Amino acid sequence: MINNHRLIKTLQKLISYNTTNPPGLEWDCAKWIEKYMRSLGLDVKTYTYAKMRPNIIVTLRGTLPRKQASQGAMCITPHFDIVPIGKGWKYDPFGGKIVKGKLYGRGASDDKGNTASCLEIMHSLVEDGFKPRHDIIMAATVDEETGSDYGIIPLLEKRVLKPQVCVVMDSAEYDAIVAQKGLLHIRIQIFGKKAHGAYNWQGVNAIEQASQIINQLKQIKFKYKKHPLLRGPTINIGTIHGGDKVNMVADFCEFSVDTRYTPDMKFAGIMKLYKKIIEGVTKEYKIIIDDHQLPYQLDPKHRAVSLFLKTAKKMKCPAHLKGSEGATVITFFQHHNIPAFATGWAAEGTAHTTDEYIYVKDMCKGTRLLEEYIKAYDRR
Repeated sequence: MINNHRLIKTLQKLISYNTTNPPGLEWDCAKWIEKYMRSLGLDVKTYTYAKMRPNIIVTLRGTLPRKQASQGAMCITPHFDIVPIGKGWKYDPFGGKIVKGKLYGRGASDDKGNTASCLEIMHSLVEDGFKPRHDIIMAATVDEETGSDYGIIPLLEKRVLKPQVCVVMDSAEYDAIVAQKGLLHIRIQIFGKKAHGAYNWQGVNAIEQASQIINQLKQIKFKYKKHPLLRGPTINIGTIHGGDKVNMVADFCEFSVDTRYTPDMKFAGIMKLYKKIIEGVTKEYKIIIDDHQLPYQLDPKHRAVSLFLKTAKKMKCPAHLKGSEGATVITFFQHHNIPAFATGWAAEGTAHTTDEYIYVKDMCKGTRLLEEYIKAYDRR
Protein backbone atom coordinates (compact mmCIF):
# COMPACT_ATOMS: atom_id res chain seq x y z
CA MET A 1 0.00 0.00 0.00
CA ILE A 2 1.24 3.46 -0.86
CA ASN A 3 2.51 5.25 2.25
CA ASN A 4 1.79 8.96 1.77
CA HIS A 5 4.02 10.09 4.64
CA ARG A 6 6.96 8.10 3.27
CA LEU A 7 6.29 9.37 -0.25
CA ILE A 8 6.43 13.00 0.91
CA LYS A 9 9.64 12.38 2.87
CA THR A 10 11.17 10.73 -0.19
CA LEU A 11 10.39 13.78 -2.34
CA GLN A 12 11.84 16.11 0.29
CA LYS A 13 14.99 14.01 0.37
CA LEU A 14 15.31 14.08 -3.42
CA ILE A 15 14.81 17.85 -3.47
CA SER A 16 17.55 18.30 -0.85
CA TYR A 17 20.11 17.10 -3.41
CA ASN A 18 21.41 19.65 -5.90
CA THR A 19 21.20 17.77 -9.20
CA THR A 20 21.51 20.84 -11.43
CA ASN A 21 22.11 20.12 -15.11
CA PRO A 22 24.14 21.69 -16.49
CA PRO A 23 26.72 20.89 -15.27
CA GLY A 24 25.31 17.51 -14.17
CA LEU A 25 25.51 17.06 -10.41
CA GLU A 26 23.47 13.87 -10.08
CA TRP A 27 26.03 11.69 -8.25
CA ASP A 28 24.98 12.12 -4.60
CA CYS A 29 21.29 11.77 -5.37
CA ALA A 30 21.93 8.75 -7.58
CA LYS A 31 23.85 6.97 -4.82
CA TRP A 32 21.02 7.64 -2.37
CA ILE A 33 18.45 6.19 -4.81
CA GLU A 34 20.69 3.18 -5.39
CA LYS A 35 21.13 2.53 -1.66
CA TYR A 36 17.39 2.95 -1.00
CA MET A 37 16.38 0.49 -3.70
CA ARG A 38 19.06 -2.05 -2.71
CA SER A 39 17.76 -1.97 0.86
CA LEU A 40 14.48 -3.42 -0.43
CA GLY A 41 16.22 -6.45 -1.91
CA LEU A 42 15.49 -5.38 -5.49
CA ASP A 43 17.78 -6.02 -8.44
CA VAL A 44 19.66 -2.72 -8.83
CA LYS A 45 22.20 -1.87 -11.51
CA THR A 46 23.91 1.37 -12.48
CA TYR A 47 24.91 2.45 -15.97
CA THR A 48 27.20 5.43 -16.40
CA TYR A 49 27.86 7.18 -19.72
CA ALA A 50 29.40 10.35 -18.27
CA LYS A 51 31.68 10.58 -15.25
CA MET A 52 29.82 10.74 -11.89
CA ARG A 53 26.40 10.61 -13.60
CA PRO A 54 24.94 7.12 -13.06
CA ASN A 55 21.52 5.97 -14.24
CA ILE A 56 19.78 3.67 -11.76
CA ILE A 57 17.91 0.65 -13.17
CA VAL A 58 15.76 -1.20 -10.63
CA THR A 59 13.94 -4.46 -11.42
CA LEU A 60 11.26 -6.37 -9.56
CA ARG A 61 11.60 -9.70 -11.32
CA GLY A 62 8.58 -11.51 -12.68
CA THR A 63 7.64 -15.07 -11.75
CA LEU A 64 7.28 -16.32 -15.33
CA PRO A 65 10.25 -18.04 -17.00
CA ARG A 66 13.06 -15.50 -17.32
CA LYS A 67 12.77 -14.80 -21.05
CA GLN A 68 8.99 -14.47 -20.91
CA ALA A 69 9.10 -12.25 -17.81
CA SER A 70 11.70 -10.01 -19.43
CA GLN A 71 9.94 -9.74 -22.80
CA GLY A 72 6.68 -8.69 -21.14
CA ALA A 73 8.32 -6.08 -18.90
CA MET A 74 6.82 -2.69 -18.11
CA CYS A 75 9.20 0.19 -17.51
CA ILE A 76 8.46 3.39 -15.63
CA THR A 77 11.09 6.08 -16.10
CA PRO A 78 11.50 9.47 -14.41
CA HIS A 79 14.58 11.71 -14.46
CA PHE A 80 16.18 13.33 -11.42
CA ASP A 81 18.33 16.06 -12.91
CA ILE A 82 16.98 19.62 -12.64
CA VAL A 83 17.38 22.94 -14.41
CA PRO A 84 19.41 25.73 -12.74
CA ILE A 85 17.80 27.43 -9.75
CA GLY A 86 17.78 31.07 -10.89
CA LYS A 87 17.02 34.02 -8.63
CA GLY A 88 13.99 35.37 -6.82
CA TRP A 89 12.87 32.35 -4.81
CA LYS A 90 10.63 32.94 -1.78
CA TYR A 91 11.09 29.34 -0.60
CA ASP A 92 14.35 27.40 -0.26
CA PRO A 93 14.76 25.60 -3.62
CA PHE A 94 16.31 22.64 -1.76
CA GLY A 95 14.00 22.84 1.25
CA GLY A 96 10.90 20.88 0.23
CA LYS A 97 8.68 23.04 2.41
CA ILE A 98 4.95 22.37 2.37
CA VAL A 99 2.65 25.42 2.36
CA LYS A 100 -1.11 25.10 1.88
CA GLY A 101 -0.84 21.72 0.20
CA LYS A 102 2.02 22.70 -2.12
CA LEU A 103 5.50 21.20 -1.72
CA TYR A 104 8.11 23.68 -2.95
CA GLY A 105 11.55 23.07 -4.42
CA ARG A 106 13.44 22.92 -7.68
CA GLY A 107 12.38 19.71 -9.37
CA ALA A 108 9.19 19.30 -7.32
CA SER A 109 7.20 19.09 -10.55
CA ASP A 110 10.03 18.41 -13.00
CA ASP A 111 10.79 15.72 -12.19
CA LYS A 112 11.49 14.69 -8.63
CA GLY A 113 7.83 14.43 -7.64
CA ASN A 114 7.43 11.74 -10.30
CA THR A 115 10.72 10.15 -9.25
CA ALA A 116 9.48 9.95 -5.66
CA SER A 117 6.28 8.29 -6.93
CA CYS A 118 8.27 5.61 -8.73
CA LEU A 119 10.47 4.92 -5.71
CA GLU A 120 7.45 4.65 -3.43
CA ILE A 121 5.72 2.27 -5.84
CA MET A 122 8.72 -0.06 -5.90
CA HIS A 123 8.83 0.08 -2.08
CA SER A 124 5.10 -0.57 -1.80
CA LEU A 125 5.14 -3.53 -4.18
CA VAL A 126 7.95 -5.18 -2.21
CA GLU A 127 6.35 -4.36 1.13
CA ASP A 128 3.04 -5.89 0.04
CA GLY A 129 4.76 -9.01 -1.26
CA PHE A 130 3.46 -8.44 -4.79
CA LYS A 131 4.72 -11.09 -7.21
CA PRO A 132 4.39 -9.81 -10.78
CA ARG A 133 4.24 -12.22 -13.68
CA HIS A 134 6.43 -9.93 -15.78
CA ASP A 135 9.37 -7.74 -14.81
CA ILE A 136 8.63 -4.28 -13.47
CA ILE A 137 11.49 -1.90 -14.19
CA MET A 138 12.16 1.57 -12.85
CA ALA A 139 14.78 3.57 -14.74
CA ALA A 140 15.78 6.74 -12.88
CA THR A 141 17.84 8.68 -15.41
CA VAL A 142 20.22 11.61 -15.65
CA ASP A 143 20.71 14.29 -18.28
CA GLU A 144 17.10 14.72 -19.44
CA GLU A 145 17.32 18.51 -19.19
CA THR A 146 20.16 18.75 -21.73
CA GLY A 147 19.18 16.14 -24.30
CA SER A 148 19.49 12.70 -22.61
CA ASP A 149 22.80 11.86 -24.32
CA TYR A 150 24.00 10.31 -21.04
CA GLY A 151 20.63 9.00 -19.91
CA ILE A 152 17.73 7.37 -21.72
CA ILE A 153 19.31 7.47 -25.22
CA PRO A 154 22.30 5.19 -24.51
CA LEU A 155 20.18 2.99 -22.22
CA LEU A 156 17.96 2.28 -25.23
CA GLU A 157 20.72 2.14 -27.84
CA LYS A 158 22.72 -0.38 -25.79
CA ARG A 159 19.54 -2.36 -25.11
CA VAL A 160 19.85 -2.03 -21.37
CA LEU A 161 16.16 -1.13 -21.56
CA LYS A 162 14.02 -3.28 -23.85
CA PRO A 163 10.58 -3.47 -22.17
CA GLN A 164 7.32 -4.33 -23.85
CA VAL A 165 5.99 -0.87 -22.97
CA CYS A 166 7.29 2.22 -21.20
CA VAL A 167 5.57 4.92 -19.17
CA VAL A 168 7.63 8.09 -19.15
CA MET A 169 7.00 9.83 -15.84
CA ASP A 170 7.43 13.44 -16.87
CA SER A 171 4.08 15.16 -17.32
CA ALA A 172 1.26 16.85 -15.42
CA GLU A 173 -2.25 16.34 -14.11
CA TYR A 174 -2.61 12.58 -14.82
CA ASP A 175 -2.89 13.04 -18.59
CA ALA A 176 -1.65 10.45 -21.08
CA ILE A 177 0.69 12.09 -23.60
CA VAL A 178 0.54 10.08 -26.83
CA ALA A 179 1.69 12.64 -29.40
CA GLN A 180 4.55 15.09 -29.50
CA LYS A 181 5.93 17.65 -31.91
CA GLY A 182 9.31 17.27 -33.51
CA LEU A 183 12.07 19.54 -32.23
CA LEU A 184 14.69 21.22 -34.38
CA HIS A 185 17.31 23.55 -32.89
CA ILE A 186 19.64 25.19 -35.39
CA ARG A 187 22.11 28.06 -35.47
CA ILE A 188 22.37 30.08 -38.66
CA GLN A 189 25.67 31.86 -39.20
CA ILE A 190 25.88 34.72 -41.70
CA PHE A 191 29.25 35.90 -43.03
CA GLY A 192 29.62 39.48 -44.32
CA LYS A 193 32.49 41.87 -44.95
CA LYS A 194 34.00 44.41 -42.56
CA ALA A 195 34.10 48.11 -43.38
CA HIS A 196 34.10 51.46 -41.58
CA GLY A 197 30.60 52.42 -40.45
CA ALA A 198 30.87 55.74 -42.28
CA TYR A 199 31.56 53.89 -45.55
CA ASN A 200 29.12 51.06 -45.10
CA TRP A 201 28.66 50.57 -48.84
CA GLN A 202 32.17 49.13 -48.89
CA GLY A 203 31.15 46.24 -46.64
CA VAL A 204 28.47 43.57 -46.32
CA ASN A 205 26.50 43.83 -43.08
CA ALA A 206 25.83 40.33 -41.70
CA ILE A 207 23.45 41.65 -39.03
CA GLU A 208 21.26 43.35 -41.62
CA GLN A 209 21.21 40.20 -43.73
CA ALA A 210 20.32 38.10 -40.69
CA SER A 211 17.44 40.44 -39.89
CA GLN A 212 16.05 40.03 -43.43
CA ILE A 213 16.23 36.25 -43.07
CA ILE A 214 14.59 36.32 -39.64
CA ASN A 215 11.72 38.42 -40.95
CA GLN A 216 11.11 35.95 -43.78
CA LEU A 217 11.34 32.94 -41.47
CA LYS A 218 8.69 34.43 -39.19
CA GLN A 219 6.37 34.90 -42.17
CA ILE A 220 6.42 31.23 -43.18
CA LYS A 221 3.03 29.58 -43.46
CA PHE A 222 3.85 25.90 -43.13
CA LYS A 223 1.78 23.31 -44.93
CA TYR A 224 0.71 20.69 -42.43
CA LYS A 225 -2.13 18.38 -41.51
CA LYS A 226 -4.06 19.50 -38.46
CA HIS A 227 -3.47 17.14 -35.54
CA PRO A 228 -6.28 16.47 -33.03
CA LEU A 229 -3.93 16.74 -30.04
CA LEU A 230 -1.37 19.32 -31.19
CA ARG A 231 -1.23 22.95 -32.26
CA GLY A 232 0.38 23.90 -35.57
CA PRO A 233 4.14 24.24 -36.15
CA THR A 234 6.04 27.13 -34.55
CA ILE A 235 9.27 29.07 -35.08
CA ASN A 236 11.04 30.97 -32.31
CA ILE A 237 14.21 33.05 -32.65
CA GLY A 238 15.96 32.34 -29.37
CA THR A 239 19.32 34.14 -29.51
CA ILE A 240 21.22 36.54 -31.77
CA HIS A 241 24.66 38.08 -31.62
CA GLY A 242 27.11 39.67 -34.02
CA GLY A 243 29.24 42.66 -34.85
CA ASP A 244 32.21 44.18 -33.04
CA LYS A 245 31.54 47.91 -32.64
CA VAL A 246 28.89 50.46 -33.51
CA ASN A 247 31.05 52.17 -36.15
CA MET A 248 32.00 48.96 -37.93
CA VAL A 249 30.08 47.00 -40.54
CA ALA A 250 29.43 43.60 -38.97
CA ASP A 251 31.05 40.74 -40.86
CA PHE A 252 29.41 38.04 -38.74
CA CYS A 253 26.03 37.34 -37.19
CA GLU A 254 24.64 34.17 -35.65
CA PHE A 255 21.08 33.50 -34.54
CA SER A 256 19.34 30.41 -33.23
CA VAL A 257 16.00 29.03 -34.37
CA ASP A 258 13.71 26.72 -32.42
CA THR A 259 11.26 24.88 -34.68
CA ARG A 260 8.49 22.56 -33.41
CA TYR A 261 6.75 20.62 -36.16
CA THR A 262 3.80 18.25 -36.44
CA PRO A 263 4.06 14.46 -37.07
CA ASP A 264 3.08 14.72 -40.75
CA MET A 265 5.88 17.20 -41.56
CA LYS A 266 9.32 16.15 -42.79
CA PHE A 267 12.68 17.37 -41.53
CA ALA A 268 14.13 17.47 -45.06
CA GLY A 269 11.30 19.69 -46.26
CA ILE A 270 11.80 22.16 -43.41
CA MET A 271 15.54 22.40 -44.06
CA LYS A 272 15.00 22.86 -47.80
CA LEU A 273 12.63 25.76 -47.13
CA TYR A 274 15.04 27.40 -44.68
CA LYS A 275 17.96 27.14 -47.10
CA LYS A 276 15.88 28.66 -49.89
CA ILE A 277 15.06 31.68 -47.72
CA ILE A 278 18.68 32.14 -46.61
CA GLU A 279 20.09 31.80 -50.12
CA GLY A 280 17.64 34.43 -51.34
CA VAL A 281 19.60 36.87 -49.16
CA THR A 282 23.16 35.51 -49.13
CA LYS A 283 25.24 32.59 -50.27
CA GLU A 284 27.71 33.11 -47.41
CA TYR A 285 26.18 31.15 -44.55
CA LYS A 286 26.39 28.02 -42.43
CA ILE A 287 23.69 26.03 -40.64
CA ILE A 288 24.60 24.12 -37.49
CA ILE A 289 22.11 21.57 -36.16
CA ASP A 290 22.36 21.51 -32.37
CA ASP A 291 19.45 19.16 -31.71
CA HIS A 292 16.87 17.27 -33.71
CA GLN A 293 14.17 15.02 -32.27
CA LEU A 294 11.56 13.43 -34.48
CA PRO A 295 7.87 13.94 -33.78
CA TYR A 296 6.07 11.06 -32.08
CA GLN A 297 2.64 9.58 -31.95
CA LEU A 298 1.23 6.41 -30.43
CA ASP A 299 -2.16 5.04 -31.37
CA PRO A 300 -4.51 6.44 -28.70
CA LYS A 301 -6.26 3.06 -28.74
CA HIS A 302 -3.10 1.14 -27.87
CA ARG A 303 -3.98 -1.28 -25.10
CA ALA A 304 -1.46 0.22 -22.67
CA VAL A 305 -3.02 3.66 -23.09
CA SER A 306 -6.60 2.37 -22.96
CA LEU A 307 -5.88 0.47 -19.76
CA PHE A 308 -4.29 3.55 -18.18
CA LEU A 309 -7.32 5.70 -18.95
CA LYS A 310 -9.65 2.95 -17.71
CA THR A 311 -7.68 2.66 -14.47
CA ALA A 312 -7.64 6.43 -14.02
CA LYS A 313 -11.41 6.58 -14.47
CA LYS A 314 -11.86 3.78 -11.93
CA MET A 315 -9.75 5.72 -9.42
CA LYS A 316 -11.48 9.02 -10.23
CA CYS A 317 -8.37 10.69 -11.62
CA PRO A 318 -9.09 13.25 -14.40
CA ALA A 319 -6.84 11.73 -17.07
CA HIS A 320 -7.22 12.72 -20.72
CA LEU A 321 -5.42 12.04 -23.97
CA LYS A 322 -3.06 14.92 -24.69
CA GLY A 323 -0.29 15.97 -27.04
CA SER A 324 2.94 17.67 -26.02
CA GLU A 325 4.07 20.89 -27.66
CA GLY A 326 7.46 20.50 -25.97
CA ALA A 327 9.89 17.60 -25.89
CA THR A 328 9.84 14.59 -23.60
CA VAL A 329 11.91 11.44 -24.03
CA ILE A 330 8.99 9.44 -25.48
CA THR A 331 10.30 10.24 -28.96
CA PHE A 332 13.44 8.12 -28.42
CA PHE A 333 11.46 4.93 -27.88
CA GLN A 334 10.13 4.89 -31.44
CA HIS A 335 13.63 4.16 -32.77
CA HIS A 336 13.51 0.86 -30.87
CA ASN A 337 9.89 -0.11 -31.57
CA ILE A 338 8.89 0.29 -27.93
CA PRO A 339 5.42 1.79 -27.37
CA ALA A 340 5.65 4.65 -24.89
CA PHE A 341 3.45 7.36 -23.47
CA ALA A 342 4.03 9.99 -20.81
CA THR A 343 2.10 10.85 -17.68
CA GLY A 344 2.76 12.35 -14.26
CA TRP A 345 1.44 14.53 -11.46
CA ALA A 346 3.32 17.80 -11.94
CA ALA A 347 1.50 21.06 -11.27
CA GLU A 348 0.74 22.48 -14.72
CA GLY A 349 2.91 25.45 -15.65
CA THR A 350 5.33 25.29 -12.70
CA ALA A 351 8.23 23.36 -14.26
CA HIS A 352 11.41 25.47 -14.60
CA THR A 353 9.77 28.41 -12.79
CA THR A 354 10.73 30.28 -9.65
CA ASP A 355 9.13 28.70 -6.55
CA GLU A 356 8.36 25.49 -8.42
CA TYR A 357 5.94 23.24 -6.55
CA ILE A 358 3.78 20.13 -6.73
CA TYR A 359 0.41 19.55 -5.12
CA VAL A 360 0.93 16.92 -2.42
CA LYS A 361 -2.60 15.58 -2.84
CA ASP A 362 -2.15 15.05 -6.58
CA MET A 363 1.19 13.31 -6.10
CA CYS A 364 -0.25 10.91 -3.54
CA LYS A 365 -3.32 10.18 -5.65
CA GLY A 366 -1.25 9.78 -8.82
CA THR A 367 1.13 7.38 -7.12
CA ARG A 368 -1.78 5.14 -6.12
CA LEU A 369 -3.07 5.32 -9.71
CA LEU A 370 0.27 4.27 -11.18
CA GLU A 371 0.66 1.36 -8.78
CA GLU A 372 -2.83 0.08 -9.61
CA TYR A 373 -2.11 0.51 -13.33
CA ILE A 374 1.11 -1.49 -13.07
CA LYS A 375 -0.75 -4.32 -11.34
CA ALA A 376 -3.57 -4.21 -13.90
CA TYR A 377 -1.09 -4.28 -16.80
CA ASP A 378 0.68 -7.27 -15.30
CA ARG A 379 -2.65 -9.15 -15.11
CA ARG A 380 -3.37 -8.53 -18.82
